[in-house]
Amino acid sequence: MRFWERMRRMKYEEFLRRKEHHVISSGFSKDRKEMNDKMFAWQKDIVFWALKKGRAALFEDCGLGKTIQQLEWAQSVSEHTERPVLIVAPLAVAEQTKREGEKFGYCVTVCRSMSDVSAGVNITNYEMLDHFTAESFGGVVLDESSILKNFTSKTRTQIIDLFRETEYKLSCTATPSPNDYMELGNQAEFLGVMSRTEMLATFFIHDGANTSKWRLKGHAEDKFWGWLAEWAVVLTSPADLGYPADEYILPEMHTHEHLVEVHQETMNDNLTLFTEVAQTLSERREARRNSLKERCEKAAELVKTDSGQWLVWCDLNDESETLTKLIDDAVEIRGSDKPRDKAERLRRFTDGEIRVLVTKPSIAGFGLNWQGCHNMIFVGLSDSYEMMYQAIRRCYRFGQENTVNVHIVTSAAEGAVKANVERKERQCAEMTAEMVKHTKEILEEEIRGTVRIVIPYNPQVEMKIPEWLTT
Repeated sequence: MRFWERMRRMKYEEFLRRKEHHVISSGFSKDRKEMNDKMFAWQKDIVFWALKKGRAALFEDCGLGKTIQQLEWAQSVSEHTERPVLIVAPLAVAEQTKREGEKFGYCVTVCRSMSDVSAGVNITNYEMLDHFTAESFGGVVLDESSILKNFTSKTRTQIIDLFRETEYKLSCTATPSPNDYMELGNQAEFLGVMSRTEMLATFFIHDGANTSKWRLKGHAEDKFWGWLAEWAVVLTSPADLGYPADEYILPEMHTHEHLVEVHQETMNDNLTLFTEVAQTLSERREARRNSLKERCEKAAELVKTDSGQWLVWCDLNDESETLTKLIDDAVEIRGSDKPRDKAERLRRFTDGEIRVLVTKPSIAGFGLNWQGCHNMIFVGLSDSYEMMYQAIRRCYRFGQENTVNVHIVTSAAEGAVKANVERKERQCAEMTAEMVKHTKEILEEEIRGTVRIVIPYNPQVEMKIPEWLTT
């Protein structure tokens, strides 16, 4: 009996071995001494690893220097392939990346079409990709790649297909999967590591019924984390991989909740059905509209309490318009604004020329660095935790020297939204901790082993000291 049990076990283990997926490195080496001297040692190590991989992902928290890492990677790939490299970023990020690139010594060309492309590093936004030919580039970088899930499945597929044959790829984001592991499939598919469907079939099992929930197979858990660590770095601090992190300590952040009362005369008749808590999506939208006046007035009042810069996040165009009227020196950015106008206003806020910026997380919530601002207001909440997380991280990031104050203005009817966001926040924190925990050891060994190859000294011949040294 024991014999047959061993045979069955051997067959099952053989089955698992056959199901293993290993990411084959297809890149090249670059001496760390040749990299930008403004980079930290750990940043150089990660870039070296990513270049060696050829296709890799950097899931690093906001403020850890993804910009300089992706610029160094892109410049290195361009030099190696003797072809231009394209960085694809959210609309608001391109000009900032160009400016940061110049600060670090990189020449970055902002492009709207192929006619603008120059040798070296180029950058455009996701909405302009139809104007580019992927075959012309030696490599591509997706900046804030988690934005892929905000597009339609058709658009995501187009982006993945467009660069399917591109030799060198880098995916960069702080939040690859704030809600569940499924979003990792988009990242893996873009890189050409594994399709999302294959990832699910290999490592996950469906919970059944009509849910969209998948969970890791018991026997596949270790294999999954090992597979992830082969192509992705998960980092909340340099300390996660054993590097010194004295300069990477976040300041305090205080969250202030403000609950406004909705005046009876502003309520629609149907709101009386759910004055306590709006549950459905349509109810929540109606509740937001009915409390718009009170929430905007409260936000305007808060802005007057501090003369410094303020970020005012809203979700509805009517909110944005009302806030701009209520706050004398507020500048509004709307989705319908011309791209050049958006970029100019964002630059002015970055440079401190605008005191109060009113906009939406979907417009300016990704990729921008605003450590000069430490006060922000959410005039209501949407159900997207990732949007809120990214918006907060524009200011609350490494390099921020002040306590960050986050004000949330809601009505009682929006309580369900707040509870939903808080649930997603807890889920994200747990998942990030799991990702770091499970990949830390593998990555630390792989990155350090790849970067610092040490040849041990094993003498084969006994060393004899010359007589003249002993006399």
